Amino acid sequence: MSHVLRLAIVDPNDATRDNLKSTLLGMDMVWLEAECSRYEFFSDVVDQTHPDIALVNLDSDPKKALTLMGELRSTSPECAILVVSSSTDGQLILQSMRAGAKEFLTQPLGVEELVGALERIGSQRTNKKGGKTRSCKMIAICGSTGGVGTTSLAVNLGCALAMNPVNTVALVDLDLSLGDADVFLDAIPDYTLVDVAQNITRLDFTLLKRSLTKHSSGLYLLPRPVQLQDTALVTAEDLQRVFGLLKATFSHLIIDCSKGYNALDMVALESSTHVLLVTQLDLPCLRNVVRLMMSFDEYDKLKEKVKIVVNRVGLGNGQISLKKAQETVGSEIYWQLPNDYRVMVEVRNNGVPLVEQAPRAGITQSIIALGDSLCGVEERSKSEEEEPASKKAGWLGFLGSKTKK
Repeated sequence: MSHVLRLAIVDPNDATRDNLKSTLLGMDMVWLEAECSRYEFFSDVVDQTHPDIALVNLDSDPKKALTLMGELRSTSPECAILVVSSSTDGQLILQSMRAGAKEFLTQPLGVEELVGALERIGSQRTNKKGGKTRSCKMIAICGSTGGVGTTSLAVNLGCALAMNPVNTVALVDLDLSLGDADVFLDAIPDYTLVDVAQNITRLDFTLLKRSLTKHSSGLYLLPRPVQLQDTALVTAEDLQRVFGLLKATFSHLIIDCSKGYNALDMVALESSTHVLLVTQLDLPCLRNVVRLMMSFDEYDKLKEKVKIVVNRVGLGNGQISLKKAQETVGSEIYWQLPNDYRVMVEVRNNGVPLVEQAPRAGITQSIIALGDSLCGVEERSKSEEEEPASKKAGWLGFLGSKTKK
């Protein structure tokens, strides 16, 4: 389940509330939006934060809790109520259901039990909205070696997606030592990944967006830390929680991975919807693709998410053919990006993305088409969908095309 559910909890008992919070913070399918220790104040909390789910622990005062649930059903009908209790009394369960509870779970909670209840509530919400609930598409971009254009692709794909008003897009620079996504966007950020990771428990959706740097294209950037000494301050657990909040906030999340394939990179790859492995048509790059794909086999369901993107196609006569490349790596080439050295050097040195500097260039149109392919035509804006097919066919016929089987 990729759609992130926003959740608020009420439990007057500090110990059980803390245990519940600890369980929820380890799950990337939910974001803990708010907590409350008084039944009397929880209606106001829900009214202010608008969570998808209100989790109510009955044990401290079942009568007050049931009254609260009746209020929530009346004042916040879109908020699903999930009840937990150590009691197995059938009468209490029946009263809870009549008061509006969608699920009733018995404490101590099992993780599988909780996940099942959340998935059922999430499915009910999706069906109620006609199956059109937007989930966050997380795209990790990694390279077969340094210098193959991963940052160029990450930045320009992010800007291309952000230009569509339907989308909200964030880019995380995960190359903590030498990342330069901010340079590509000519940005001077106020905050970095370290700042967000160290304050994640105090951030909400509004504060998060204020902590990111917004580009004129609409793309939000979370850059690498300024000091090399700060790279060790971000842990895999911190990053999981950062991703959780970002996925709950944005429709698209782009991750520019480092070349080290370290623990943080692997968190990004495993958390992503798609993994773009960027390579070029030369033997060292292709051999690294083979090595990486063999390594990805050791991670559950990672290899099946990987899509191979060949960059700088047409660079020179010495390149290996696409047919030979596919035979070498043993996998389909998902996408081809044309070589356009002059345009790419110009946009990089000017700190301006392709969609603003060279919107009609072949490389720009290829990246836009790649975004459409990854995210699906249903996410294009209405104006794009109404554009005549004859206008689109000109560049889709020979650039940015998906390699046919």
